[in-house]
Amino acid sequence: MKREIIMNVLSAEKRAAVLEDGRLVELYIERTANERVAGNIYKGRVENVLPGMQAAFVNIGLERNAFLYVDDAVASLDFPDVDEDVTVEDEAEGEREKVDRRRLTISDLLTVGQDIVVQVTKEPIGTKGARVVTNLTIPGRYLVLMPTVSYAGVSRRIEDAAERDRLRQIASRIKPPNMGVIVRTVAEGRNERDLQQDMKFLLKVWERLQQKAARIKAPAVLYKDYDLLYRLVRDALTEEVDRFVVDSKADFDRAQELLATIGPKLRRRVVLYGEKAPIFDRYGIEPQIDRALKRKVWLDCGGYLVIDETEALVSIDVNTGKFIGSTNLADTVLRTNLDAAREIARQLRLRNMGGIIIADFIDMDTAEHRRQVQQVLEEEVKKDRVKTNIVGWTSLGLMEITRKKTKRDLDQVLLKRCPYCDGVGKVLSEETTALGVERQLRLRAAEPGTEAFLVTAHPSVAALLIGAGGANLRRLEEELSKTVYIRGSQALHLTETTILSGKKDEVEQRALPVRLGQRLEVVVEEPHVTNPRDGIARVEGYVVDIEEAGHLVGRHVRIEVTRVFRTYAKARLVKAESAERWEEPQVEVLPPVYALDSPAGPAPPVQPEACPPGEAPEEPDRPEEPAAAAEEGEAPKKPRSRRRRRRSRGKGGAKQGSTALAVENIQ
Repeated sequence: MKREIIMNVLSAEKRAAVLEDGRLVELYIERTANERVAGNIYKGRVENVLPGMQAAFVNIGLERNAFLYVDDAVASLDFPDVDEDVTVEDEAEGEREKVDRRRLTISDLLTVGQDIVVQVTKEPIGTKGARVVTNLTIPGRYLVLMPTVSYAGVSRRIEDAAERDRLRQIASRIKPPNMGVIVRTVAEGRNERDLQQDMKFLLKVWERLQQKAARIKAPAVLYKDYDLLYRLVRDALTEEVDRFVVDSKADFDRAQELLATIGPKLRRRVVLYGEKAPIFDRYGIEPQIDRALKRKVWLDCGGYLVIDETEALVSIDVNTGKFIGSTNLADTVLRTNLDAAREIARQLRLRNMGGIIIADFIDMDTAEHRRQVQQVLEEEVKKDRVKTNIVGWTSLGLMEITRKKTKRDLDQVLLKRCPYCDGVGKVLSEETTALGVERQLRLRAAEPGTEAFLVTAHPSVAALLIGAGGANLRRLEEELSKTVYIRGSQALHLTETTILSGKKDEVEQRALPVRLGQRLEVVVEEPHVTNPRDGIARVEGYVVDIEEAGHLVGRHVRIEVTRVFRTYAKARLVKAESAERWEEPQVEVLPPVYALDSPAGPAPPVQPEACPPGEAPEEPDRPEEPAAAAEEGEAPKKPRSRRRRRRSRGKGGAKQGSTALAVENIQ
């Protein structure tokens, strides 16, 4: 298997990807704005002691106080939080100390205002502060020094029993009295001199830490783990890695300097990237990162996983998807589950998911098939540097997995909570939003001085407020005894609405941004949905139907407004300003806003403005075609007598009971 580490360095961010046969299995991200605190050692001050929780909150200088549980407040022989899974050889006096200390309560150990030295084992996640322990660990290249405990341990990943015994004997000889040490996986095959040099370095670090703790005032940081490059060279760059490619000359030189001390044989494996294409694009990493943020993950066989993360656990559902097999159902299910087991182990590493993981594999008929799936999963998680435990099948046929959680998941690093749905993944429906607007209108209808409303909402919500043929809006106006203008704006979020109330003339002026006879320069955005010879432009989201402009889409034209309706206006091209003259745009073209009478869908029928008493209605500009109102679903209007016009106005005036729709593009 080809294993590579690819590192991308920017001024504000460093990213490192671990590839196995070209597939992304681990991703590390370090940003200057979000400093990593896991592994740091602090001198803190106890702020609260909670006997009911057997825990304390410690101020270590971060935004939130750190959480210290009673078992973590006792420096005992309990296995500390380190990346190595070890076998331990206890000392007799340490075992007796362990039994005595476990009888203590948090109140016996800590008091408010007390200074204490702690180490962060879990990053602050969400609303939770960091978790800290008093069992300190200082990692080196080959060893991990634990100054507060007394034992020697060897990584279980060193499988050879004789090699483990040899390293444990060396560790017992070189470790100081009353201190502990863990021999790391990379120490396999190293001689005692290499381990001794690493121990000297770690003891110097511990000595400087103690001196700083004695003179500094809490809260303060005493020891910070090294940056991403150093940690990768120290922990990840082993004999199993074929290449370490970095695109920064400064970091390349620094890696060479570090390896000159801790691993001279590995220096030739560090390569400086010099191509013009971004390094993550060159190795196909960016698309894999995007897929790692998706809920659905496709398998090689055609099946897929659905991954859902909650506060309590991670659930993974396995589905056959496009895979239909070739022999029988049992074989199809087995192959899908085997592919899913490999991909689940990879996704745990890649997304850095931790805690309780429940995998719902496709039901299998035989115990042998279930055993094969579990065996594959157990083999795959051995590649994971984070401690992962395969608990096994539950009584419901689910696979239970636990994985140590020390830092934020990948989606918590790269994504943020949706400001609209607040993380639930759903928003209010159009119907719910429209009904909420109606309730607000009824509430505000009783306010003094309110004669009309202008509602601005998403077009789909505006359509519901108007209703088929304007029926809902007419009903609403009758119930409120107010004039209501509805304006749709694609710029608004689906659940976002604004309501303007006031005098009728003032609201109408806001709702109708153009006037009869006005000359404007506009951009023809699209052809009319039912009459392609006409073009559609928008003024503050208000729709303008331009005659004979359907072929001028994308061009700037001069127009004159010839008719004004509540939902749209009619206009004609100004002949003195030909289309050729305005072929090159002079201003930036605004993004289109889809009105209900645009190609997104026809508007409900509307009533035109009534003519002033004593005047004849305006005839259509093109007698050979239906009037504009007819294009919107009405019959062409005929001249009416003054008596008929007065009767149609009713008690509410010319606009009482008519529909209203306009579109506003709010910038």
